[in-house]
Amino acid sequence: MTSRLHAWVDGPADAPVLVLGSSLGTSGAMWQPQLPALTRQHRVVRYDHLGHGDSDVPAGPYTIAELGHAVLRLLDDLDLPRVSYAGLSLGGMVGMWLAANVPDRIDRMVLLCTSARLGPAQGWRDRAAATRAGGVEAVADAVVGRWFTRGFAASRPEVVAAYRSMLAATPAEGYAGCCEAIAEMDLRDDLARITAPTLVVAGANDPATPIAHARVLADRIPGAGLRVVGDAAHLASVEQPDRVGRLILDHLGGGADPAGAMPTGIASTGTDAVGTVSTGSASTGSASTGAERGGAERPERSGWKERMDG
Repeated sequence: MTSRLHAWVDGPADAPVLVLGSSLGTSGAMWQPQLPALTRQHRVVRYDHLGHGDSDVPAGPYTIAELGHAVLRLLDDLDLPRVSYAGLSLGGMVGMWLAANVPDRIDRMVLLCTSARLGPAQGWRDRAAATRAGGVEAVADAVVGRWFTRGFAASRPEVVAAYRSMLAATPAEGYAGCCEAIAEMDLRDDLARITAPTLVVAGANDPATPIAHARVLADRIPGAGLRVVGDAAHLASVEQPDRVGRLILDHLGGGADPAGAMPTGIASTGTDAVGTVSTGSASTGSASTGAERGGAERPERSGWKERMDG
């Protein structure tokens, strides 16, 4: 039996399509902060990775190629021959595989807080073993500790708690299988084959995928640019929703959304799934933040290729 992915589809039916790939241990609900802005100009597809959320949970280990092929099946099911793609962490890894191996399917791409090779491999194998033995709860505190800066965790404990709950609810086998996919992943030699115009986004305070990983992507993907989001750790799209949403829209060719329009919560949107896809209109949620928490940091490099955003 072929494994299928669950997805939400929101936004105008005739708009350009943007597919969003989430991080390891989250679901498509991770992109709720950006959804109201993105759906003004795009048909947005948010999917749950294999083994995550409401997607199928086959026995692991998985590979990045298997995760990518699952996304291709979803695109075929939705009759989407060519899309733009934005992915954070594991979602970015899948995006790189797609752009390198099926370039005709990816129009433009944004890679956030991700890496082409994220060692050491044994660490990921150990995390997979710990998860199978004790569930995702066994690694949850350590993982969430890398997702947000200390300042955000102190000021928005309810958001951190909600994402921890999302992580802990991830099926253990699915989480472990994706850990094993990351352990074996090495996409560095594939980067030169990416033809989709690409923006790389890094969190200035990301301990999981430090800026050095983003620089490898920007240096090896032809024509790619790099933006560093100040005062953000690994889940930069949650911690700095306005900035990340603006960067995505600008790269896709749309205008920036008005300040304060992107909520920080993770409330679901769309109707209940029928089969593998949920459809509905975007919800703005109730918890919003328009304040910029970052300082006036200087870019770590000069020139157009790398710039600090906030």
